[in-house]
Amino acid sequence: MRSFTKAALAALVTVSSVSAAAPAFAQVAGLGVVDLQEAVRRSNAFTTAMTQIQTTYKAQIDQANTRRNAIQTELKPQVDAFEAARRAPNANQQALQTQYQGIQQREQAAQQELGRILAPVQLAQAYVNEQIVRQLEPALDRVMTARRLSVILPPDATVKSLPAAQVTNDLIAELNRSVPSVQTTPPAGWQPGGQQQGAAAPAAAPAAPAAKPRGR
Repeated sequence: MRSFTKAALAALVTVSSVSAAAPAFAQVAGLGVVDLQEAVRRSNAFTTAMTQIQTTYKAQIDQANTRRNAIQTELKPQVDAFEAARRAPNANQQALQTQYQGIQQREQAAQQELGRILAPVQLAQAYVNEQIVRQLEPALDRVMTARRLSVILPPDATVKSLPAAQVTNDLIAELNRSVPSVQTTPPAGWQPGGQQQGAAAPAAAPAAPAAKPRGR
């Protein structure tokens, strides 16, 4: 089969009986549809690891939630003042722009702060994800062999498919067999993509602390 591209792998969290699936699958001429992200996300290794991470990093998660709530409380009067000024007759556009930029800058600073707090959590999640993603291609190879498939497509590349063409559950079952568990603590200096410490850290993506003002 054609190997995954690095970009496809980065986008990512018992095998069905061949005798039972083969007659129906013959109707789709060796074509399978699989959602790689769903397969990773629903695998036993991923779900177990995410539960472990929630426990291991509870202090950081609680701290981030506390700070997020505090920042939302801090920003709400500013957002409300902006919305009131924006709705006022003959609103001063330059003043609105200044207010809007001030809110944006505070939100960006808040996201960076939350990202620093959650960095260990995100690193552990990335480490879990990468361990499973590394096994996706060989696991999918085995599913393709068992189901006699020659082509695999993602769900968004199909208009319609027969139920027999869906092999995401087969891939999940194969991942559960071949990757029953993964480590949640990255080695010292580990970074996503096999990079060592000192390379760019993973981008933080905490929830925005306050609703974006509408308009300027």
